[in-house]
Amino acid sequence: MLPVALTDAASALIDACREAGLTIATAESCTGGLVAGCLTEVPGSSDVLERGFVTYSNDAKTEQLGVPAPMISRHGAVSEEVAKAMAIGALARSRALLTISITGVAGPGGGTASKPVGLVHFASAMTGGITMTERHEFDGNRSDIRREAVRTALRMLADRIPREVYRSPD
Repeated sequence: MLPVALTDAASALIDACREAGLTIATAESCTGGLVAGCLTEVPGSSDVLERGFVTYSNDAKTEQLGVPAPMISRHGAVSEEVAKAMAIGALARSRALLTISITGVAGPGGGTASKPVGLVHFASAMTGGITMTERHEFDGNRSDIRREAVRTALRMLADRIPREVYRSPD
């Protein structure tokens, strides 16, 4: 079961997107579909959630989202460049008007000195808009990191919606 705060945030996002006429596609790696799952906890989310891509492997990022394999080799799957390419790829390969992508190191293993456990890159692309990116380093265990990544993704999506439409659940 999802924390109430995440469900409330997803509900507010769904309502605002519905009112603004926006549809969403997710492109998730380290969260494995948790953002799409959080959105689908909300009744009527099918009005807004167009599709979700779970691209855990590098091949999936390339095959499903069109992320160039040389980009992954050069920057690594956990990078701003790949997050941005994932968001843009989800926009191009869906009918959504707004996307969010997430790629990171959820742990407990897999971290390095330059890419520690807890490092997560996000990107959001929007039809007719710029692609926004964020980099975060979250503390905690695997579940904590993934939960914070979902929270951040929902907030980033909400930030793309005009203020007169979005009503924060806080």
